[in-house]
Amino acid sequence: MKLTWLGHASFRLEIEQAVILIDPWLSGNPVFPADRRDEAVRGATHILLTHGHGDHTGDAVALAKELGATVVGIADLIGYWSEAEGLDGIGFNKGGTVDLKGARVTMVNASHSSSLMVDGKPVYAGHESGYMIQGEGRTIYVSGDTDIMADMEWMAELHRPEIGILCAGGHYTMDMERAAWAARRYFDFKTVIPCHYDTFPALRQDPEVMRRALPGVDVLTPKVMEAVEL
Repeated sequence: MKLTWLGHASFRLEIEQAVILIDPWLSGNPVFPADRRDEAVRGATHILLTHGHGDHTGDAVALAKELGATVVGIADLIGYWSEAEGLDGIGFNKGGTVDLKGARVTMVNASHSSSLMVDGKPVYAGHESGYMIQGEGRTIYVSGDTDIMADMEWMAELHRPEIGILCAGGHYTMDMERAAWAARRYFDFKTVIPCHYDTFPALRQDPEVMRRALPGVDVLTPKVMEAVEL
């Protein structure tokens, strides 16, 4: 499988027969190279969303229409967009599992908030979430925006993810130190990829803090648009 960081919390994941854009925010993302947009989204089959905030859903509707991709996420948000925007969607909820061209995606809990801006006002967008993505013999935990949760204990025991994509920018989510603590306390990751950091000054973080706190774990910090094989 191949993972490409698109900056902030956005990723392109090529797994099984699916090409999944996770929380795509490209337009206005200060760390995403706009001239590489076509490369980033080409061939996407699905758009997977963790919650409604604009820095995670900013390009979701436009990309779904442009690419004919299926939008996947919490039932409330997907149901709204399916009706209001005519999108092809798969709405489900925590504990549910869907098959995305061979990749099995289970929605799990996160601890954050979730809203969508409509006519300049925030409206309810369903609950925030994370995902366990299983395929090609591996399981990836995508934390979404969250702080440390006791739920991480059972999530780790049940799903046993080898790879963690963890928010680590602080201010709105865990920082590097807290994300490393969660990884060490609850999980047995072989690989961790921090995200949601260094986008703005408020999210300035040093990934070496995580690297030092997780000896024996491969902490990857790819550059934006640098693909890594997992």
